Amino acid sequence: MYPAEIVMPMKAQLTSNGFEDLTTAEQVENAIKQDGVTLVMVNSVCGCAAGAARPGVVMSLDNDKVPAHLTTVFAGFDVDAVKKAREFFAPFPPSSPAVAIFKDGELVHMLERHHIEGHSAQAIAENLKAAYNELV
Repeated sequence: MYPAEIVMPMKAQLTSNGFEDLTTAEQVENAIKQDGVTLVMVNSVCGCAAGAARPGVVMSLDNDKVPAHLTTVFAGFDVDAVKKAREFFAPFPPSSPAVAIFKDGELVHMLERHHIEGHSAQAIAENLKAAYNELV
């Protein structure tokens, strides 16, 4: 478990941009199962989360079409919430950071760590915008 004083500013980078912070398994299940398009960002303390994933996800919201529901869980901090989210990510293995998009409760788009690490925030944003334009 990471200390709250490290995690909270990283959470705030998303929550201050409209993301709902999911901290329990029940919240995750309810969020993913709701109607419409839901994005779940598995946040992390790693450098690729700071340099590409979080800024890329935020940049992706500068688009005509965006998910109706923006949510996040934090790996190494919100243990039960992350575990529950990863159940819905099957067949993809655990990965953090990661971005999953669900439509009406069905996983329809996934960015794993290897899609994020070594890529720019702009590349992440463009990938997500393309998904939004197709799904929303």
